[in-house]
Amino acid sequence: MVRMSVLADCLKTITNAEKRGKRQVLIRPSSKVIVKFLQCMQQHGYIGEFEIVDDHRAQKIVIELNGRLNKCGVISPRFDVHVNDIEKWIVNLLPSRQFGQIILSTTYGIMTHEEARRKRTGGKVLGFFY
Repeated sequence: MVRMSVLADCLKTITNAEKRGKRQVLIRPSSKVIVKFLQCMQQHGYIGEFEIVDDHRAQKIVIELNGRLNKCGVISPRFDVHVNDIEKWIVNLLPSRQFGQIILSTTYGIMTHEEARRKRTGGKVLGFFY
């Protein structure tokens, strides 16, 4: 079976483990995009620590779950988002203005929608979590 999106597989695995009430989840294979996405989730407290295990192949990630994550997903295809259009995406994807993040891939790196607004830059939508 061919993997279409490594990021989508990762986020789906995390969501399923969270629903089952697991404390840890193993993600494989790893990528730089997945690591940056997980760092954003960790900064906002949706997941605990994560550790990258080097197996001399595609690497694995062990993530500590803390039970705060309700849903996370990937947006495919990766639509272009202008700074002025970020508000529309927030309304469409997130359940409320108070919580949840949309992850964008910008020229300044992978960041949340709030950081992109502060830096006044657009980008491509990678995914969301809340």
